[in-house]
Formats: sequence, structure tokens, C-alpha cells
Amino acid sequence: MTLGLDRPLATALFDSLDRQPPDALLAVIGLHRADPRPDKIDVGVGVYRDAAGATPVMRAVKAAEARLLAGQDSKSYLGAEGDQRYTDLLATVALGDTLAADPRITGIQTPGGTGALRLAAELIARSGKAPTIWIGTPTWPNHGPIFREADLTVRTHAYFDTACSDLDFDTFVAGLAEARTGDVLLLHGCCHNPTGTGFSTEQWQTLATLTAARGLIPLIDLAYQGLGRGLDEDAAGMRGMLAAVPEALVAYSCDKNFALYRERVGALWVQAATPAAAIPVRETMLVLARSLWSMPPDHGAAVVRLILEDAEFALDWRAELAEMCARINDLRAALGRAHPALAPIAGQQGLFALLPIDRDAVATLRTLHGIYMPDAGRINIAGLRVDTVAPFVAALTPHLPHC
Repeated sequence: MTLGLDRPLATALFDSLDRQPPDALLAVIGLHRADPRPDKIDVGVGVYRDAAGATPVMRAVKAAEARLLAGQDSKSYLGAEGDQRYTDLLATVALGDTLAADPRITGIQTPGGTGALRLAAELIARSGKAPTIWIGTPTWPNHGPIFREADLTVRTHAYFDTACSDLDFDTFVAGLAEARTGDVLLLHGCCHNPTGTGFSTEQWQTLATLTAARGLIPLIDLAYQGLGRGLDEDAAGMRGMLAAVPEALVAYSCDKNFALYRERVGALWVQAATPAAAIPVRETMLVLARSLWSMPPDHGAAVVRLILEDAEFALDWRAELAEMCARINDLRAALGRAHPALAPIAGQQGLFALLPIDRDAVATLRTLHGIYMPDAGRINIAGLRVDTVAPFVAALTPHLPHC
């Protein structure tokens, strides 16, 4: 008897894999880190930074972690649903009290907003209906790959008018002309990444009416609640959408508004057509979660739960989040005053803005001035400080369009 070890393999398992392009943002991070210039500016990395340029641990998070350390008596596994108390409390923040209590809505904890989106993608694929996922562009670069990896069809339509540095709502709606009943419409809940633009109250109402009339299913990515206009203000459009349609999905991230980036804390809520339909939806979510990550990590979700359970912690978290939001909006106002071509930035929300410059200008800013951002010209507003706005705009001015 022989095991055939004397015969060479016809092919190696991984011979067919192609080289992959490096992550563009990670490359920018590396270049910034290697730059010795003391006045260099990093507006690339998508994390909140305070006036000193740090990404701090929030006060309420520190307090909750101290309580958790003192009182936690086990590191045993969570179930596939994670910390259900966390998910239920967070639902009141994201969805509001009325929707959080709606028996048609069910939710589970996920590893970050990305985990929520991937679980949503797998749930949509499991439906067997083969819907198309419609995504306005530009968008977060990971949106398309997440849905394609679940073997879903993705179609894009225009969202942003680069010439005007503003949302092109009419073109966005017109781009849905071929969307079919049952297709999924991906929407940023607030603080659009990368453009910072958002729908007005009237535009949300129009979208809700259109989505309901056409039988589309909204999937709302709510990753920056509280960093635009405020917690309830940033969620108002999404809540109106859920009230108008029978089915919807909401992918949520606590990475930014609790500054828990490395803890990967998120949730997915699904609104089914009826309370009875929500039961198999939840059961399927748990089966899928079990195969994707088995059980989610606990620490970050436990911290959020403790904050939301304690009135003093919750009040301090909301206060610090409001401070973060105010700092971002102050920087937006300063940029808007500094140059006419940057004026639209003042009326946008959240961490990000898309500058009206090309990749050659981005390269020049990097080489001559030590200003680092992705080639698309997306900047993190919080990467600036009051004292760096003027030199940033001065370096940028030769590359801006005349207004």
C-alpha cells in the first residue's frame, strides 16, 4: 500500500491566487509616520482627534471599564446573540423608544459596523430572492466588497456632484429607475463617508415615500450617530424611513460615538413585516452569526451597556459626544470661511469631507507640505486643529477651483 507520496502535486493549493493591491489608506498612514517634518498634517485616518491631536478614551468609557474590572466575575462565552441587554439599550439610542419596542424589530450584537453589514449581506443572500444592492457613489470603499463577498449583485448610482461639492439628490433618485421590487437600497444614516453630505428632512421623506411605493428595502448604515447634529437629529431620517416601510435593516457601529475603535462594537437590527416574521429572521441571524464569528467579543459591548444603564455615565457620555460634535462643526465652519471653494464643507456633517481636488494635487500636498490624505481627496476634519486650518488652506488654495 502506498500513500502516493512519491508523486508530485499537480498544482499547489494557493498557486492561483493573485497578488493584491496594498490598502491605499494604510499606505498613507505609513508615509505620514515616516515623514520627519514636525508640521506635517494627517487628515487621512478616519478616527476622531481632539484639539491636541489625540484619540482619547472617553470619560464614561474609562468609568465603565473601572466598574467592569471590579465587578466582572467570568470570561465565559456569550451566546451568538452577544450581550442582548446591550443591544436592547442601544436600540433606544439608535431607533428611539417607539421603534425599539416594536415587536417586528429584532437585533443582535455584531463585531463592529462591518460585522453588522456582513451579517446583513448574508441574511439578504439567505433569503433566496437574489435582490440587487443599490449603492450611491462615492461611498465607503468597503461597502461594495462586503456585499459581493456574499455573492450579491451590486449596482451603483451617482450620489455626489463633485463640481458643486454637494449631494445631487435628483440624480441619486433617477439612478434608481431600474431598481426592482425587493431590491435593497443602501443609505448612510448620517455623516456620509466620504462626502459629509446628507439628506434633508424633506429628502428623507421623499426617499421614504419612494422606497415604500417601489417596494425597495432600505439598509441603513448608521456609523456616526451623534457626530453630525446630535443623537436624535442624526437618527431622525432613518426613524422616519423605518416607520414608512414594512421591512428594513439597520447596521450600527459604536466605534466612533463611543470611541471604541479597537473593541469592534456594533449591532444589526432587522425590521420584519410582522412580529411573526421576526422570529425566523432572528433565528437565521443567529445561525449565520454562529458560522461567521461564533460569538462576538464582550468587552466593548459590556462597556456600552454599563454606560447606558447608569444615568450618570450616560449623561457624561452624551456631554462628551456633544463636545466632540461641536469641535468638528467649529472646524467645518473655519474651513468654510477660509475659502469660497470650501464653503460647502461648513454645511455638511461628520468627520469627513471630499475636497474638490485631483490625485495630482493630493500628491503635491504630500510632497511639498507634508499633508496626508487618500488620493480621492477625502479628509478627516478632526485631523485638523484651530492652528493648522490656515496653513492647510494656504497649501490647498493653488489646487482649488475658482468660485
